Amino acid sequence: MCTRFALLQKDFQAVLERLGVAVPPGFASRYNLPPGTALPAVRVDPAKRERTLASLRWGLVPSWAKSERDGPLLANARAETIATKPSFRSAYRHRRCVIPASGFYEWTKRGDLRLPWYIQRQDGRPFCFAGLWESWHPPGVEPLETCALVTTAANAEMRPIHDRMPVSLNPAQAETWLDPSRNQADLEPLILPAPDGTFAATPVSPRMNNVRHEGLDCIAPCAHDQPGDEPELPLQL
Repeated sequence: MCTRFALLQKDFQAVLERLGVAVPPGFASRYNLPPGTALPAVRVDPAKRERTLASLRWGLVPSWAKSERDGPLLANARAETIATKPSFRSAYRHRRCVIPASGFYEWTKRGDLRLPWYIQRQDGRPFCFAGLWESWHPPGVEPLETCALVTTAANAEMRPIHDRMPVSLNPAQAETWLDPSRNQADLEPLILPAPDGTFAATPVSPRMNNVRHEGLDCIAPCAHDQPGDEPELPLQL
């Protein structure tokens, strides 16, 4: 699963410029984004047929759901089943998006403790998550637009930490993912694990386990067995 990531302002700007989308004013770096948060996502506007920046709540609500909380929070969509699973198959065909990112978090366990790792590209460049979005139209209120991140099997760097990883896209792959004319045969090569050697994992402070903790120290290296580390807090969503 992927349930936490970071997006620095400079990386957000670089991704949007590469995709030809206007950079909005006032965006501040975020170091600890959890499900339930409104995420900046690039998609093709259904009416204008051009790329736009949208604010999508992380945690997809299928269009056919009876209520906003009908079933578990769908923060992730497994690449192996997005073409067939009812919650995702229509979005996979027609409502794909990309979410800019600087890096993401995953955890290992030590007894009852969950120890966080920050995973970013070895070259330090930003990337995009492959995402799906959906619009839920409850009676009598404004539509709710939500999204999920597509995940796939772990590559060599991720396997010691977790058996899954988010699908990451480089600029050329993001162009393909956003293109509404692409079919499943075009998209399937994109939802494979990142090539070995793409990412590096760094241990970080368990302080970031709490979603209320924000700041540059969330991604600062912090050895998990180093004397004087911050208390190893339980994971809080």
